[in-house]
Amino acid sequence: MRQIMVLNSKGGCGKSTLATNLASWYAGQDKKVALVDYDPQGSSMEWLSRRTEDRPAIAGVPAWEDGLKHLPRSADVAIFDAPARTHGRELTDLLRTVETVIVPVLPSTIDIEASARFLEELGGVPRVQRKEVKVGVVANRVREYTLIFDELNEYLDTLRLPYLASLREAQNYIRAYSRGLGIFELPEYLAWPDWEQWQPLLDWLNSRRSRS
Repeated sequence: MRQIMVLNSKGGCGKSTLATNLASWYAGQDKKVALVDYDPQGSSMEWLSRRTEDRPAIAGVPAWEDGLKHLPRSADVAIFDAPARTHGRELTDLLRTVETVIVPVLPSTIDIEASARFLEELGGVPRVQRKEVKVGVVANRVREYTLIFDELNEYLDTLRLPYLASLREAQNYIRAYSRGLGIFELPEYLAWPDWEQWQPLLDWLNSRRSRS
């Protein structure tokens, strides 16, 4: 089972948005998908409750209640939506089985500084040190041609990690979430710019570079 975690100790950086869109994308590729929500806020499970039966099925696992007790063994891909404020032993435990981590970072000074501290801690986790977990970063909810995006871009470029994609702030994500959809399930005439921005991230996930 492929296990991908969206992770950042900083709250409000769009982890659930990335997790739900990844789950819907894999489901659209005829994969059996489980969406594992570790966040007690349950944003990913709320999204899943809005999803209609005519869409590719996704199994929901509210892991903040029972851990991975209900994770279907038949799943091809499990997408993990990690909780905020994850540090220390909890962080190490979360990474016990996953092979790929995506870290979204918002274009704000507070988020950049918080993510820098978190990425330093993440790099010290033994499985990450041994390269058993591959980590990539994503600039999330960006507005191009702004000074703060330039600052975020410069920071992510300096990391010794793959800088995978820059995803714009767009109403399409709100449209999709409110209907239990992913960005790739919206009409092409609405969402093609977002599809293009996601493609480098998807290419990386489909490559050996994202696996141990």
